[in-house]
Amino acid sequence: MEQWSQRHNLKIPFGKYKDQPIEVLSQDLSYAEWILEQDWFTQKHPDLHKSISNLVENGTKELIDSSLDAKENFLLSIALKEEKIESFEEYPFSLPAVKNLDRTIFHPHVTYIVGENGSGKSTLLEALAITQGFNPEGGTVNFTFSTRPSHSKLHEYLRVAKSYKKPKTGFFLRAESFFNVATEIENLDSEGGGNKIINSYGSRSLHEQSHGEAFFSLLQHRFGSNGLYILDEPEAALSPNRQMSMITLIHDLVKQGSQFIIATHSPILLSYPNATIYEIQEEGLKKVSYEESDTFKISKRFLNNHKEMLKILLN
Repeated sequence: MEQWSQRHNLKIPFGKYKDQPIEVLSQDLSYAEWILEQDWFTQKHPDLHKSISNLVENGTKELIDSSLDAKENFLLSIALKEEKIESFEEYPFSLPAVKNLDRTIFHPHVTYIVGENGSGKSTLLEALAITQGFNPEGGTVNFTFSTRPSHSKLHEYLRVAKSYKKPKTGFFLRAESFFNVATEIENLDSEGGGNKIINSYGSRSLHEQSHGEAFFSLLQHRFGSNGLYILDEPEAALSPNRQMSMITLIHDLVKQGSQFIIATHSPILLSYPNATIYEIQEEGLKKVSYEESDTFKISKRFLNNHKEMLKILLN
């Protein structure tokens, strides 16, 4: 086993930490991983490569353990400022997701909101995203474009409890306006110079990919560790196989300290273990298990008896 004293004498030969002991990389694991990806580095500094590999392995394990054991993350809960609401008969306060919204606790890793079309889950997620500084049409907190202002005033009536932790990054993804986000990225790149924004999204125009490819490229390249991600029906462009791959991506980011709040109709995405699921019912958001959710029960009923179901539906 490598002795700490031996490792401590090893210095980083180049880059932003040049001549510093390799222990400094324990605070910047992403940079350490980048160093290990350089083929020439492995050949030229085999002992240093091995030591940094061990450091990354140990640091990643500690990060995963602490992230998976976390009792809270960036967003803790959401509630209505009922004292400000004049009438629950008016939109958006008349929506099932809103009119009976009690204090709702977010899971530190993954929280799902499910419900029928028109129940208000997208409106609720949109308002939550706006309270966190995200653009109503989607994107990061740095996106300020507006194609067609249509968001409700619900964000003004939400009380969001946050922890002391601050996300390092984040994204508000909504299927219905993803085209606008892709267009804005191209517009910003055409106006600016130097490093292109698209480089953070896989270095290939999102418009030059299929809708599903662009969605998945965003998830793979733009989402990072310690991030807050609010996703509105992300399965809209994804095949079942891609949805299963998305579960893997979500889990990898959860292990790196990220938090997800997702509205979905997908029984595949909804299956992420130990997540909190809120189902929108007339009496408000009800916490349910995966197997108790209508998304699961209806999908299972159809797939297990699709011939009989089709006879009923097509009669």
